[in-house]
Amino acid sequence: MDRPAPQHDAASLDGHRLVPLATALLDADGVVLHWSEDAERLLGWPAAEIVGRYAAPLLTTGDRRPEVLARYEKILTGRDWTGRFPVRHKDGSEVLLELHTYGIAGPGGRPLVLATGSDPRAVRQVESDLAMLDGFFSQSPIGMAVYDTELRFVRLNEALARINGLPVPEHLGRRIDAVLPGLNSAEIEAVMRYVLATGEPVVDARSHGRTPGDPEHERAWSASYFRLADPSGRVLGVSSSLIDVTERFQAEARAARAQERLSLLAEATSRIGTTLDMQRTAEELIAAVIPRFADFATVDLLDPILQGEEPGVLAPDQGVLLRAVAAGEAYENALTTAADAVGETTAYESGRVYTQSLRSGRTLYVPQVTEEKLRVIAAREERVEPALAAGLHSYLLVPLLARGMVLGGAEFVRTANPEPFGEADVALAEELVARTAVCIDNARLYRRERDTALTLQRSLLPQEIHRTLGLEIAYRYLPSSVVSEVGGDWFDVVPLSCGRVALVVGDVMGHGIRAAATMGQLRTVARTLATLDMAPAQVLARLDETADQIGEGQFATCVCAVYDPVDRSCTLASAGHLPPVVMGPDGDARMLATPPGVPLGVGGAAFENTEFTLPEGGILALYTDGLVERRGADIDDGIGLLRRTLAERGRTLEAHCDAVISTLVRSGAEDDVAMIMARVLPVPRDRIATLPLTGDGPTPSAARRFTRSTLAGWGLGPVADFAELLVSELVTNALVHGGDPLWLRLYRDRVLTLEVADTGRQQPRLRPAGSEDEGGRGMYLVNELAHRWGSRATKQGKVVWAELELPIGS
Repeated sequence: MDRPAPQHDAASLDGHRLVPLATALLDADGVVLHWSEDAERLLGWPAAEIVGRYAAPLLTTGDRRPEVLARYEKILTGRDWTGRFPVRHKDGSEVLLELHTYGIAGPGGRPLVLATGSDPRAVRQVESDLAMLDGFFSQSPIGMAVYDTELRFVRLNEALARINGLPVPEHLGRRIDAVLPGLNSAEIEAVMRYVLATGEPVVDARSHGRTPGDPEHERAWSASYFRLADPSGRVLGVSSSLIDVTERFQAEARAARAQERLSLLAEATSRIGTTLDMQRTAEELIAAVIPRFADFATVDLLDPILQGEEPGVLAPDQGVLLRAVAAGEAYENALTTAADAVGETTAYESGRVYTQSLRSGRTLYVPQVTEEKLRVIAAREERVEPALAAGLHSYLLVPLLARGMVLGGAEFVRTANPEPFGEADVALAEELVARTAVCIDNARLYRRERDTALTLQRSLLPQEIHRTLGLEIAYRYLPSSVVSEVGGDWFDVVPLSCGRVALVVGDVMGHGIRAAATMGQLRTVARTLATLDMAPAQVLARLDETADQIGEGQFATCVCAVYDPVDRSCTLASAGHLPPVVMGPDGDARMLATPPGVPLGVGGAAFENTEFTLPEGGILALYTDGLVERRGADIDDGIGLLRRTLAERGRTLEAHCDAVISTLVRSGAEDDVAMIMARVLPVPRDRIATLPLTGDGPTPSAARRFTRSTLAGWGLGPVADFAELLVSELVTNALVHGGDPLWLRLYRDRVLTLEVADTGRQQPRLRPAGSEDEGGRGMYLVNELAHRWGSRATKQGKVVWAELELPIGS
């Protein structure tokens, strides 16, 4: 029986199917002259064993030999033969081969026979494979092509020809850029060169463009490429398969744009409204949309709103006055000359489309801007040409609406971006502008409340600081920045009797109108209590009661100091406030150790007085925490910096204040700053005169003589009679009701003060005297003659004082 062909005779090597082809060359006598390797593989005879021997005895059986010899004779005469014939294998079996025999002329005209043979089953398999490959190539619905190493079309199927819109012959021998100039051919060929060079296939390489088959629309394709090579590894070219993915590409593009819009909306939401400033909020909108959404944008607000007026409904016949508050562009072009500069105002008549859009609250959407439409949109005719020259082709105007009221408008323009605004872009712009409008309205409302609180606070602060004898005073008050609300910081300088002065600094916890109102109440109460000659601790105790009665959660810190220029003594008490800083004349600045106390409003707290003497030339600094407190930093660091700043010598008191503010207060401060600095000055000798009232002799008469002579020396003779009478009554009252008189003091400042000190604790008071009473009318006389009078407790007893107004010009 026929021997089947060996399995390796039609093997797959490196992915390629091989068909062994045996060749043999015989002379006219049938002697083998050449024997190929494939012949050896098919029939088992090595060339060394068969070359030079007769082929017929070796390759045929005896009963077939006559037939073989007869056909051989015919072949020698030029009659070629092709057919299937069993050939004997070396092992004795028969192998059925597809034979082709040819008679050829050898050297010198010598007749030779060339025979080739192959396994017919392997040939049929290859033929089947080729037929199947051709069928797959020609019938595949996807585009397929083969390119040579120069990237020229070698073969392509009808599906690809239909995709490209050109017949197959117009492709062959040409490169992609010559056949389809509307594609991104440079990118496609770069991919194919990579495949040729590396042998690595590329899958899902995207290409796009327009083809002759569909010249009106942009199409997209997904292609895969792999290298073609023969069994020896020689590179033959590149093969590609291609499918149309236009719908998927468009869906992906829409999804990408939607994702981009969502990303822009998310980022803009986090960036817009970071401050309570209208212009800054508008600038944040511009920064969010340039250049990702628009090439140019501007925000205009109604000028009355910027002036502090309330927004309202625009009447049908009402024009608008708009002021540009923010603008931005992605590229430098002439478009900036076609829009208002920031700060510039433009009036729009009621009939303009801009005004109509604001009045209706509806977006003005012009996807394709023509010259005619631009003349309708533009505020002024001279801006049309620059806008056209800049390439303006798509336009949006979105009104800024908050609580149903128009605040202004935001314009968005595309120039370099060729894609016009779409419906999705309109929705995105409206969402961004709505967010911006709410933030701008909040900033507007905040500014109004802040202005109200600031006005209230400033009206409650001292409008004028009177000159104080023996003390130079400088002060600073800085409201918080626009980022934060106005706080409740305050300070006060309260002139007291006998040339003394009370210095008060306080800080209400919280911000806004309520804090300012609370501050006003506490300052008024503190001033009133101080003028009643109460000690600082008593003032704070009464303030604590007042704060407790104002309402729950109304707390404040406060420090109160009373300075007496006669002996430079100072009495101070603190209610949870920062410690004062005292600088000596030598430049040594230190914190004053005082009992800290608890904040006002806690209720029922006790406060302590601290007494100390200020040296001549020394400085006392009282301040609120806004001066030294910083977020993320220790407050002691701020106090240390204050001390170091005050330690600089040679400055005036005003220069000290300026240096402290410039060093410690940063721009954008989050809290108010209130500060008082007081420098001790020497008291002139012609302003104070003291007479001890202890010893022998008639005390009232000595006091009267001392008063008259002193006033004469001061040039105050016109008031000497009144002063003499008041001194006589005060000294007599001390002798009768107060115990031992201690001293009489005359003090000349804005008024003339007469003081009498005694050891008694009982405060003088007006009491009715009967018609028959010999005494009891002294204090009534004092009350009638004095500008004002009063008393205060001291360590030794008390001081009773009376004031007389000085003559004009004295």
